Amino acid sequence: MSWKKLIGTRDFYRHLLMIVVPIIIQNAITNFVSMLDNIMVGQIGTAQMSGVSIVNQLVFVFNLCIFGAVSGAGIYTAQFYGQRNHEGVRYTFRFKLILVALVSVISLLLFRFYGDSLIRMYLEADAESAQAEAILDSANAYLKVIMAGLPAFAVMQAYSGTLRESNDTLLPMKAGIAAVLVNLVFNYILIFGKFGAPALGAVGAAAATVLSRYVELAIIVIYTHTHKKRHPFISGAFKGFYIPGRLAGQMLIKGMPLLVNETLWASAQAALLQQYAFRGLTVIAAYNISSTLSNVFNVGFISMGSAIAIIIGQELGAGKATVREDAAKLTFTAVAACVAIGAVMALAAPVFPIIYRTEAEVRALASRFILVSSCLMPLYAYNNSAYFIVRSGGRTVITFLLDSCFVWAVMVPTAYALTRFTSLGSVPILFLTQLTEGIKAVIGHQLVRRGVWIQNLT
Repeated sequence: MSWKKLIGTRDFYRHLLMIVVPIIIQNAITNFVSMLDNIMVGQIGTAQMSGVSIVNQLVFVFNLCIFGAVSGAGIYTAQFYGQRNHEGVRYTFRFKLILVALVSVISLLLFRFYGDSLIRMYLEADAESAQAEAILDSANAYLKVIMAGLPAFAVMQAYSGTLRESNDTLLPMKAGIAAVLVNLVFNYILIFGKFGAPALGAVGAAAATVLSRYVELAIIVIYTHTHKKRHPFISGAFKGFYIPGRLAGQMLIKGMPLLVNETLWASAQAALLQQYAFRGLTVIAAYNISSTLSNVFNVGFISMGSAIAIIIGQELGAGKATVREDAAKLTFTAVAACVAIGAVMALAAPVFPIIYRTEAEVRALASRFILVSSCLMPLYAYNNSAYFIVRSGGRTVITFLLDSCFVWAVMVPTAYALTRFTSLGSVPILFLTQLTEGIKAVIGHQLVRRGVWIQNLT
């Protein structure tokens, strides 16, 4: 393929920017405020910062389970919207609500009865130390509060996902901005005890997060239900909750691999951190610092993935002949952007950890972790694009094998072997483990090139 075929027209990029910019703004603000939240907790001490980091890793698993629950139906939402079939969109919305409710109930029960055991898995390296006990206490206190916000996040994802797939990316962005501002203000008040409020530390950070979740949900729900002409799918959405059996079965078949995939992938990320922590508790604190900055910079390729899913899904639903060429252009755009983003992130690597009030060893280790992530960002961008392209055509079993199965079959065993059977430090272990993503890139390239994903499901 010539380079010229990787460059789109002005109208192509205008359409892309209309979709991706609001997503980028929302994700960027959310992750930036999350970074400030993390920095605030980091001012209290290493133990509380590590405790919050561990719980957030567990909550991350829940968040991706919810994402997986809505993603399968979201494939159909985008294609139904491409056909202007609002009744079909309504059915997918109902399906999302049912699934996120089930996932939320199961997750809350799991955290309630097994939360302590899950947290202790990260503390095996120094389980008997005073530092480990301090981290455990902080993590348990944070978890008890943060659980209250999980249902709001779940329902919000069902709404915002449907809105985005229906070409309304502005409302989720606005609601997200309002939520992060609420989170930022109340973080400052409740963590440090400002304006007469008690200084709650990590618990205050959890309370602020929960409040922001409900603010975001309220904005999205109220606006959607009061603008039915703009969002026709919401009219009668809660009357009877009927979903055609055949469609429900199709969405379940297509969606279940995505739900299982996101669950396994997120749990694999938690397992990877557990393997890295085998080199000591300082790794948890350093990884927390590096991942906080990485999340801000990763917004670029993550938002492009969401845009790719929307654009390619709508084009497949509408039967557009240039969908293969557009997929190549979108992938090239994502990778090229992440070369520049990765370079900026590398420049921030030696500076960012200085903000944290923690040991010099932790800060130095965090800087090197950030450099690893910055170098591999174009690779992450390519794999993310390939994943969403293949997923847009409903090839969810393939994405399941390529994504979570790959992490569990290749990356986790690699990290385990390197931590147990070599004397390598945590930085080369992280780099070599993440470098195995190159294998996934080769497979993903072949799948996209062969066009196995090109199919209209609706």
